[in-house]
Amino acid sequence: MHIVLGLLGTLVTILWLLYRLAEMGIDLGGLNPWAWRRRRQWRGRSQGNPIYALESPLEVTALLMTAAAKLDGDMSGEEKRTLLTLFRETFHLSEAEASDLLTACVHLFGKGEEIRDNLAAVVRPCLDRFSPEQAESALNLVERITRVEGNPSQRQRDLLEQLAPLLQPAPAKKGQWQ
Repeated sequence: MHIVLGLLGTLVTILWLLYRLAEMGIDLGGLNPWAWRRRRQWRGRSQGNPIYALESPLEVTALLMTAAAKLDGDMSGEEKRTLLTLFRETFHLSEAEASDLLTACVHLFGKGEEIRDNLAAVVRPCLDRFSPEQAESALNLVERITRVEGNPSQRQRDLLEQLAPLLQPAPAKKGQWQ
């Protein structure tokens, strides 16, 4: 009996201590691993780089086209006009929408480290939403932008080399029935 009373006394002491800590403003709810995981996921979504949250093939293609134009520094006037024209004609946008899309893409591109270093991570969230025709069109559009001012630079060729396997995976090898 004395053991049960000792355990109950210990339990009451712990509960009273938790109550007093909560009154002083110390929240022990942060030790909950499920709540910690939810908070961490939310923080990643809300404070993370929005370039990794693009889910529309149109947005990713527009970003890749803008990246191809800006990889070697600021884009020229000719590249900008070509981008706006392609946005209007290919994506069927109005002039204002095309301009807004270009502005958003330039802002998302920033200094370009994410595109150069983590292209697969940028494209991955919407890779399954690309139809084969959209993937081929995206590659053609990016290549068109790289050729606006003549031959593509080395950085632009590297972008195309990284992008091609992502958007057009190698066909599966034909096997034999076993």
